[in-house]
Amino acid sequence: MQSIDTHSRVTAEFTLAWRSSEALHTEHLWAHPVCFWRDVLDPALVKELKDKTVGSRAQITIPANRFATPYRESKRILIRPNQFQGTDINGQTVTPVPGRFYPQGMLHGVGGVYQTTVSPCRFLGQQEDKWLFDLNHPLAGRDLTLELEILALHPEQKERGGRCEDWLERISSDGPGMQARFAGDTSGYFSQPNFQRDDERPDDHFYQESRLVHHLDSTARETICSRYGQLIPVGARVLDLMGSWDSHLPQELELSGLTVLGLNEEELRHNPRAGETLVQDLNIGPTLPFAENSFDAVLCTASIEYLTDPLTVMAEVRRVLRPGGLLAFAFSNRWFPPKAVRVWTEMHEFERMGWVSELILTTGGFCDLATFSRRGLPRPSDDPHRELWFSDPVFMVWGRKV
Repeated sequence: MQSIDTHSRVTAEFTLAWRSSEALHTEHLWAHPVCFWRDVLDPALVKELKDKTVGSRAQITIPANRFATPYRESKRILIRPNQFQGTDINGQTVTPVPGRFYPQGMLHGVGGVYQTTVSPCRFLGQQEDKWLFDLNHPLAGRDLTLELEILALHPEQKERGGRCEDWLERISSDGPGMQARFAGDTSGYFSQPNFQRDDERPDDHFYQESRLVHHLDSTARETICSRYGQLIPVGARVLDLMGSWDSHLPQELELSGLTVLGLNEEELRHNPRAGETLVQDLNIGPTLPFAENSFDAVLCTASIEYLTDPLTVMAEVRRVLRPGGLLAFAFSNRWFPPKAVRVWTEMHEFERMGWVSELILTTGGFCDLATFSRRGLPRPSDDPHRELWFSDPVFMVWGRKV
């Protein structure tokens, strides 16, 4: 059997793990090809994997002071309000909200920052007549763990050039860290204008036509299904909130019951695992018709972005969950634009995990929070959107009732 050496080419999955004050965070990146002789890899990873084969793993710890862009106090800057010149996709002026992230290009007259700079910065609030922004990388100041798992080992081949990848930079770029809670006022997340929608008609009008189609590709669905299978105990009674004809649960997972609450009766009838279904619009009637401590798990898949009063619904979810029960959200970067609340459409993908985490934290009564992302996998060969190179990314947030 072929073994790994310093000239190997592999397919791999990188996992970046870290802790914030409120949660454990893991980011997963599918990587192909990883060239041991050309790419930027920590020597300790290469040494640990040498002479091993498919299925092997190696792990290193990256202290905060060894991160490529360590935290620097000098990157917390004060600017005049008129130096922030942000507009949304509709050309409307953006007013920054404490705790939220914005492209650095919205800051004018700041050294080293250009209008084309898309790296995120966080608005920390007002100090007298100035605005305070943090331009540090969202992961700066964090101790990290990086794991490399070998999924496939490929025959050596002659290569004349090619792109050199820095895999730590790849997995840590474009979002990780943005889901961590801001140590200050978070009320801006939940002000009423954030929950306006382009289509304010009653939801039962929009959803009256059944859509017996998958809204995520098969690879993304498999990721969600697998993670739910790991989180939900055998014999659990489960509530699928804002569900449809597929609850994304493993067939082999035995349950004592599955209740699916959604908006389209025909879709619910086609759910093969549902023992009980209920048509209810949570934006009109957020009260759940279940007794306290009724469920071992409550799931919400690709739907949290449609709630116009999520804190009220969250209080109901907490009520119907048993102590120790699981609350889990899963979503991607696809949704129905007319029905998504405004704040969802404005946020970066990783910031949405922070927003969902904040829903749980603000509701209170939950512990063991975790966030999860998985990106970079190839588009499934049977998917109709073959013009897209990558599978739909998966983002998840979960916790347990105290």
